[in-house]
Amino acid sequence: MKSITIKGTEREIVGKVATKALRNADKVPCVIYGKKTIHFSAEEKAFRDLVYTAKVYTVAIELEGKTYNTILQDIQFHPVTDRILHMDFYELFDNHPITMAIPVVLEGTSKGVRNGGRLLVPNRKLDIRATPNNLPDEIKIDISNLAIGDKISVIDL
Repeated sequence: MKSITIKGTEREIVGKVATKALRNADKVPCVIYGKKTIHFSAEEKAFRDLVYTAKVYTVAIELEGKTYNTILQDIQFHPVTDRILHMDFYELFDNHPITMAIPVVLEGTSKGVRNGGRLLVPNRKLDIRATPNNLPDEIKIDISNLAIGDKISVIDL
């Protein structure tokens, strides 16, 4: 799975006042949940490639010489400005399986669409549970042989 590296700094002071000061400086307060909880902050621009894409990435967070391999668990946006308010990350361990929503990519043009049908895709992402080393970047599905009325179920994959 592809990875994005984000450089940040650990936070000693947590709370409403410190968090507001970080946001005013265009930084995002974040938390890594793992063996121990780590509070840190990073520039808001550093998260652009992670948040505003349909792809899924693991995140290598560099904090003062230490690197934590994580995944994005939760993100909070401001209701009016859509700025990032807070992010939560889970630390990855090689022997512990995780569940991630992996994007589905359709390849080809189906026969049914060429004959006037419509292509309905109810699930753009599928939940996959695996160890971090075995997670795919995307799930590719060839739809070129689908006629009108045909379907592909998750169990077929």
